[in-house]
Amino acid sequence: MKIKRELEMEQYILSSGSVTMDELCRQFGVSINTVRRDVAALLKKGRIRKVYGGVQALESSSLIPYDVRSENPSDAKRAICSRAAEMVRDGDIIFIDSGTTTEHLIHDLANRKLTVITNNIAVIREGMAHDNIRLIVVPGEIHRKTHSITGEESAQFLSTMNTNIAFMAATGASLTGVTNSSALEYSIKKAAVSHTEKAVLLVTGNKFGVTSLFTYAQLNQFQTVITDDTLDPEYREKLEEKGINLDLVSTGKAEKK
Repeated sequence: MKIKRELEMEQYILSSGSVTMDELCRQFGVSINTVRRDVAALLKKGRIRKVYGGVQALESSSLIPYDVRSENPSDAKRAICSRAAEMVRDGDIIFIDSGTTTEHLIHDLANRKLTVITNNIAVIREGMAHDNIRLIVVPGEIHRKTHSITGEESAQFLSTMNTNIAFMAATGASLTGVTNSSALEYSIKKAAVSHTEKAVLLVTGNKFGVTSLFTYAQLNQFQTVITDDTLDPEYREKLEEKGINLDLVSTGKAEKK
């Protein structure tokens, strides 16, 4: 319990940037003495520092606001989701992760009869228009920067649900793991991957070789990785050597390089 709380506290501080000791007491429902002991342990890890009345992250989150990331949705994102939709059959129970790539998937599933579990606000909004889609929304708090629902209760809820396919997004993907910038989404993503028959990663080619703060899964936990043909050929070769099942969609841009 103590180790779990310390990890969650560290993630909370890194995500928030800076917090007061009183805020940590309220957030985690513990005494000031407990917070002081936890903070003392976290200081030794070198990712936060003490400031007057609280603590501050030494690493800034690389999370780019959702509105910036989704301003000009690429053809690659749409093509990736169209390919992903081919994997879904009527009657399936699927999870759609938060993200500006995965949000396009619901459009290609509009005529299917299935159950969608999600924390993605854009998916919820579009899914409501289709009576044939049973929509299950995870509990939690809306995180405006990611247009998603987050919180420990979200992860706990997903831990009780089993899905046929979990369609996942990421900030970055490399040979060392699949990463995410938001501490608030970390446990949700882990739970989604852990409780599905088939995990499928949907990322554009430029995400490979990028590493962010939190590793929520290893590449070999995904049965399929759907990306676009702008993926660096050398990186593609390394992934195939590792036995990663790659499904590349055409954007027409690879030939122009």
